[in-house]
Amino acid sequence: IYDMVKGKLILICQSGGEFVNDVDGNLSYKGGEANAVNINQDTPYDDLKIKLAELCNLELTTVSIKYFLPKNRKTLINLRSEKDFKRMVEFHANSVTAEIFVSGKEGFDHDALKTYTERTIGLKLAENVNHHGTPAGATDSGGLSTTPSKASLLRTVRTAAVSPIAIQSDCLIDVHISCQEPAINMAAESLSHATTSSNPSSGHVAEDDSDYTPRSRAAVSSTAQSPISFDYDATPADTVKKRRRTASWKIGANGPTIVVTDSDSKEKLRKKKSRSSTGVMVGNDMVEDEDGVELPDSFDSSSPITLRDEDLPEKLVATWKEGITGVDQDFKSVKEFRAALQKYAVAHRFVYKLKKNDATRVSGRCVVEGCSWKIHASRVPDAQTFRIRKYNDLHTCEGKSWKSSHRTRNWLVSIIKERLRDSPNDKPREIAKSILRDFGIKLRYSQVWRGMEDAKEQLQGSYSKSYNRLPWFCEKVVNTNPGTVVKLVLDGEKRLQRFFFSLHASIHGFKHGCRPLIFLEATSLRSKYKETLITATAVDADDCFFPVAFAVIDIENDDSWRWFLEQLKSALSTSHSITFISDREKNLKNSVLEVFENSSHGYSIFHLLESFKRNTKGPFHGDGRAVLPEIFLAAAHAVRLNGFKSLTEQIKQICSHAYDWLNQIEPECWTSLSFKGQHYNYITENVAEPYSKLIEDSRGSTIMQKIEALICMLSDLIDHRKLESSTWSTKLTPSKEKKIQKEAAKAHGLKVLISSDVLFEVHDEMTHVVNIENRECTCFEWKQSGLPCCHAVAVFNSIGKCVYDYCSSYFTVESYHFTYSASVNPIPGIGTPVEEDGESDTADVLPPCPPESPIEEKPEETKTIDPDKRTVTCSKCKEPGHNKASCKATL
Repeated sequence: IYDMVKGKLILICQSGGEFVNDVDGNLSYKGGEANAVNINQDTPYDDLKIKLAELCNLELTTVSIKYFLPKNRKTLINLRSEKDFKRMVEFHANSVTAEIFVSGKEGFDHDALKTYTERTIGLKLAENVNHHGTPAGATDSGGLSTTPSKASLLRTVRTAAVSPIAIQSDCLIDVHISCQEPAINMAAESLSHATTSSNPSSGHVAEDDSDYTPRSRAAVSSTAQSPISFDYDATPADTVKKRRRTASWKIGANGPTIVVTDSDSKEKLRKKKSRSSTGVMVGNDMVEDEDGVELPDSFDSSSPITLRDEDLPEKLVATWKEGITGVDQDFKSVKEFRAALQKYAVAHRFVYKLKKNDATRVSGRCVVEGCSWKIHASRVPDAQTFRIRKYNDLHTCEGKSWKSSHRTRNWLVSIIKERLRDSPNDKPREIAKSILRDFGIKLRYSQVWRGMEDAKEQLQGSYSKSYNRLPWFCEKVVNTNPGTVVKLVLDGEKRLQRFFFSLHASIHGFKHGCRPLIFLEATSLRSKYKETLITATAVDADDCFFPVAFAVIDIENDDSWRWFLEQLKSALSTSHSITFISDREKNLKNSVLEVFENSSHGYSIFHLLESFKRNTKGPFHGDGRAVLPEIFLAAAHAVRLNGFKSLTEQIKQICSHAYDWLNQIEPECWTSLSFKGQHYNYITENVAEPYSKLIEDSRGSTIMQKIEALICMLSDLIDHRKLESSTWSTKLTPSKEKKIQKEAAKAHGLKVLISSDVLFEVHDEMTHVVNIENRECTCFEWKQSGLPCCHAVAVFNSIGKCVYDYCSSYFTVESYHFTYSASVNPIPGIGTPVEEDGESDTADVLPPCPPESPIEEKPEETKTIDPDKRTVTCSKCKEPGHNKASCKATL
């Protein structure tokens, strides 16, 4: 994609057309329009995506980008992440131009762009701090441009006018600089002199700026007097995150301040669903009391807590002090003004109350009667800003407003929300420790847990209401991925009972490329409603797991498993015999054989081995317990009866209990010797582990977000393996090619005797007969594995036949490509949080009722003597019950 000499490349961006197949299966793009975009190897993927959305007039969240590999017009590759983008660059390293194809929902939303850049690009920018004093524009570190050039929307510049300054690494301000601007130079002291600015055009590049350079963060020095614009939407956690990347904070003399509203304002705010004004607001609703330091366990808005002067870092307070500067200061919105006013009050240690507080005007006074401090701001319709009209910054109360106040719940929720945004898997104790460290506030576990629940709901939407989107998902996934099978079952109260879905890409991949082998697994969905996730997983040509179908059920039992199997049969609609593998303890054998009449059923070796370890009890003899799992696996893989009996006899000699347990398991369900279905027992991994890890990582997410995570996992897996396999040049997949090469090495030196056209004798330590017509050898390895054994390879070398012609087609690279030939199309809006609907109390789908755990009375424990328990005998006095170390006998 980029020329190695010039460092740039032209992307030909095509949109609005459609793909057409020619007679050779190659794809061509017809119709639409094309744009040219210049990029280089340092261009961020997010910036490219935003630029393409703007060029093609597409909604940012629905943008889908695809491209062809060099010299391959049959397979489209999805471009979804920074990692995918870098791969594309590597594949086109010798190209000057490359084609990409962009699709999505029409309509570029500038407001959505602002939110997106604040959450993604702005956060990423914070990690790229220039600590070494290099001028921001000194190097051309990578960029993005369009032809014809347009004003870039990829940056948010927070300085109104920037004068030349030198960079100082120990003090940083969030300043974004265009590539034409000189380096910036200011010192930490200028924070106290900074003034605000809200220049709306400062967030864009000039019209003649065709190349985009990644933004930099610059520090400040006292020599500059450039006006700085602070981000008033930032929470205290934002500033804390910034200071963690710079010098450590000192404890300053300034403490928090308090904001209260009168009772009239409270009622208005409730009606408008705005922030509760009960109690005191400090920062984001922050309050102080002189005596205590803990939030009460009840955690209501009127409960007092302490915040001492030294609780807030001085540099954090310093930035808040400049939040309000005077009359004619503009803010982007009333929300930004309120946030700035709260933080300003925190920094200057006073409490105010709002007399008027709505979307068009805000008036505030100091809470102390007779104090002269007051402020009034209102909306400017023409400029679409919120402006301070009147302001008296003189306090005559001598700080009396600081004596008593209360903190509301909103402040804690806002702090937790910012931490969860960056670290969604943080635990309550970790968050409590960070709040104590950063703000000096000691919280109980229950307080933080409740705050986390509210914060997660604000970030992700209501968990219970997300079930209401399942009908929408069923319709949307079928429209975007034709051929997908979904089934939603509710009970009489409209509660979720069962939900099945199998994407077209999975169904197509299984039917055209995978062996007829499916593993059935179940794992907890990790929610308070205790649902279970059921999965059906196949194995591809390279012995990697391939998801086929998913289901969410309220209760795992025989009925729900049978229902899942029926839906799976309907989705796959195949007459071929399928081998199913499951945990023996789930008792699925009868259900499988009843639903899939011609199928085979076996027990998962992973679960059998785990159960074998759990049920193995002493006493042990010989080599002891450690060798039992190894002997168990050898018995599972034995292909001759005498070999199997010999191994089980070894188990019996070591531990009779293990031998008895093993005899309870039907050999035809787990041994290579007796199993009639597809060979599987060499797979000893936990098939459910990837799903369990994914669910654990998204433990606090809603049901829809977990479904989205499963779909993204499948989509990324298909894209990654499709891209990876595009470079394979062998006939077989890598793991199978390695195995056949190993057999070929063992075939050297073997003596071959020809008995007929199809029968051969091969001599090594013993004589084996190979039948190439039936693809059999008396060693049984060929028929079992699907790949020729060393004896068969010796025969092929002797008669001049190609060994690959006798390998199972399931293990070829062609089958692997068929498995991953269909892609998962994006589902627009699947990750959108559920919006609150105050006008409707009804719901289409409710969460399931968690099953009640039966309370069982524990029977009285009675000590019983285990006859098989080993009795300790003293070697000194020969008496039982003790050893010689504790022996008290005298000789």
